[in-house]
Amino acid sequence: MKNIGWDAYQIFLAVARQGGLTGAAQISELSPATVGRRMLDLERETGRPLFNRSQTGYRLTPDGQALFDQLLQMEAASRAVDLWKREIGAPALVRIAAGTWGAWLLHRNFSAICTDLDDFRLEFFIAERRASLTHRESDIAIRAVEPDEANLATVRTGIVAYAPYRARSVRAGAARRYIAVGEEEAISAYLRWPHENRAGEITVTVSRPRSLRDLALAGAGIAVLPCFVGDADPRLERADEEIAELRHGQWLVMNSEDRHRREIRTVVDRMTKFFKGQAELFAGRHPNRGF
Repeated sequence: MKNIGWDAYQIFLAVARQGGLTGAAQISELSPATVGRRMLDLERETGRPLFNRSQTGYRLTPDGQALFDQLLQMEAASRAVDLWKREIGAPALVRIAAGTWGAWLLHRNFSAICTDLDDFRLEFFIAERRASLTHRESDIAIRAVEPDEANLATVRTGIVAYAPYRARSVRAGAARRYIAVGEEEAISAYLRWPHENRAGEITVTVSRPRSLRDLALAGAGIAVLPCFVGDADPRLERADEEIAELRHGQWLVMNSEDRHRREIRTVVDRMTKFFKGQAELFAGRHPNRGF
């Protein structure tokens, strides 16, 4: 087997983390077709099947999982060296992993977690797929499920609720048209819900969750959104009751060994205060009534 370049492994990691070609293509800045071809080449060069491919995405085979675990260790070592090099004369870096809407809310309220007086930098990794902190890919992550990995510390910040939303300008009796993320990218439960419950009413699909709100505001149809997104916008109203089965807890997660670093502790404390201060909105207790 010839030597395989690190770039091929990086693309493999992107596909594994994103669960498909589209998300990996966005990260690697390659086309989905090129990403798919590179993964076929990698399987030929390793002599092992790395993915189970289906309409819902790419899932790791046992051989693929074994390679993924090994590469995480290599990546962690590389990041540690990079961090060591940057620490000399450079501000500390705090890396935050968040889903589309968690990042959206933090960006809209950036001053709640970072000020002009801070001597550290922030880096956001935005993806629907759960980020790993065990190998220090990120310093802080927002998760919808309490982690069971060893060496992780958690802070529970509350409950997140979801509901279907439409533009207020749309007549209540209009045809029920749904907007959804494509099935391959529908990783989270709220993204899968339209496919599992309103498949016959979906008239528009998009590749990124961020477009759901924009299209709903444009009157294109109904989008399932977190209540802290839909209820915070007076231009939107609920098209129906809260979808109770989507309700889940929310946690801030960090590596146990790193959580006492001053800059990480500072950001975690600020994020905790901010999220708990918005607990009623997250839990859907301030609905924009429609229906």
